[in-house]
Amino acid sequence: MAAVFAAAPGDASVQRTDLRYAQPRTPLREAAYSDAVTRYVIGADVAFRLAAERTVVDAQHQLVAPTLLRSQLLTQLYQAVRRGELTKQEADGRLDHVRSLRMRLLGDRVLQAVAWRIAAQLGWPDTYDAEYVALTQLQADAFVTLDAGLADAVRDVVAVAPYDALT
Repeated sequence: MAAVFAAAPGDASVQRTDLRYAQPRTPLREAAYSDAVTRYVIGADVAFRLAAERTVVDAQHQLVAPTLLRSQLLTQLYQAVRRGELTKQEADGRLDHVRSLRMRLLGDRVLQAVAWRIAAQLGWPDTYDAEYVALTQLQADAFVTLDAGLADAVRDVVAVAPYDALT
């Protein structure tokens, strides 16, 4: 029997089912091969790679991410500069590239409530990755991450797409 959760304490207007039975917004197989826009939640690792490769995302795709992506990406770039892997100018160029992408950043109460539940259900120590998964459930067709372990952990909760699906 699937448990039903309210999206936010005291807010019964939005309902979510047990994560084991949750379905993506639309079937990925249909969305990937139609003329409809496909919404992908991308992780900070994917944003970092998009910037490094100056990748142009297919016009039929819309990128979505939790607002925390900005801080995570900034930290990754800062650390790369500190390690001597990038110059400050290269890091700035990568930030500019990510800022130029058509990407919607979200971080509302409903997202936070769903992320909390996902982290608790999956036994995670924090809610960072859970925000990406929650956003995928709420707003997107699939989640794109380069972290194979994370992809495997959430495959029964949301649809997971490969990086190449973005181009």
